[in-house]
Amino acid sequence: MRETELLVPASSLEVLKVAVIYGADAVYIGGEVYGLRAKAKNFSKEDMIEGIKFAHEHGVKVYVTSNILAHNEDLEGVKEYFRELNEIKPDALIIADPAVFMLAKEICPDIERHISTQANNTNYGTYKFWYELGAKRVVSARELSLKEIKEIRANIPDDLEIETFIHGAMCISYSGRCLLSNYFTGRDANHGECTHPCRWKYAVVEEQRPGEYLPVYENERGTYIFNSKDLCMIEHVPDLLDSGIDSFKIEGRMKTALYVATVARTYRKAIDDCKESEEKYLANLDWYKEQISACTYRQFTTGFFYGKPSEESQIYDNNTYNIGYTYLGITGKLNSEGYFEIEQRNKFSVGETIEIMKPNGDNIEVEVLGIKNEEGEDMESCPHPKQKLFIKLSVTPDEFDILRRKEA
Repeated sequence: MRETELLVPASSLEVLKVAVIYGADAVYIGGEVYGLRAKAKNFSKEDMIEGIKFAHEHGVKVYVTSNILAHNEDLEGVKEYFRELNEIKPDALIIADPAVFMLAKEICPDIERHISTQANNTNYGTYKFWYELGAKRVVSARELSLKEIKEIRANIPDDLEIETFIHGAMCISYSGRCLLSNYFTGRDANHGECTHPCRWKYAVVEEQRPGEYLPVYENERGTYIFNSKDLCMIEHVPDLLDSGIDSFKIEGRMKTALYVATVARTYRKAIDDCKESEEKYLANLDWYKEQISACTYRQFTTGFFYGKPSEESQIYDNNTYNIGYTYLGITGKLNSEGYFEIEQRNKFSVGETIEIMKPNGDNIEVEVLGIKNEEGEDMESCPHPKQKLFIKLSVTPDEFDILRRKEA
């Protein structure tokens, strides 16, 4: 069994710190340019420096996505960006475009180069191609089965690493190369601006009857013809560990700190338990499934891991998430009065029962005893998102604990 890395996404400095605390071995982030999540908050140069410092102090690596498919006008900017990254020193760059790869090799020779899933990496010959050019790791296409990944592992150099998505949203298009967003809205998915038209509801219009919309029924369940379920492999960790994958990757650079903490913590425990013994993993399987279901998700599928997905991997009747918990905020430092600082994310009130979620797997029900604003004035509730507050609970939390509320 190879060493296994749990690779977790982060949309901001705050979420990076949560990923680190809740069990990531490595975190991947995007800068303000040249990544495929342009609508994420992403990292300024200053935040990137602080985030890398925080991660390295905790023994965690940081990878920066630079995985656009570049046009001519991008290349000079990419050069300048890589010069900055060469000073900041992340642990790796995730790249899809061959020209961008060669620029990274020239400008940042000491930073590892990982090949993005956007590069359509579906066979061991492709892996060898990138290895000979100097890649340290290749991210497998999401269309690969575990059988195919094992065959790749058997036919590539031992020091070439395989990274594979094991959890998160699935793209309907081949390896994420989609033209729908660009066609409908002019926003290029391969430049990080996808508007997710795969989640839209579609109808047919007959040419001679404009404005008369006919529902598209692929079957009786509805009209969301491109809408995929989310990938989840929490019930199949032994198979993942047996496959030769080096890095288990979580999707979600647009997700909240609660989502990142929940998924990181659950897979961390599942991987560690399974490495200790498969019996321990199986004994805790219900807990893993319960915790993962606490995230926002669209129903789950195992994707292509066990062969071509059936039509049951699609959701035809809606495009909404299932929501188990509402994210309330991350706990900061305590003051002398026993109140801790928090930047509130959703409304909660004095007297309400909420939950402390801890990195070690504990979930503790607590009562909100008091809320004060920055001026020290008592409040009954906190209705304004991102308001800085001081909170007192019936159980004192630790810094970086997450507060959440279970929804009916």
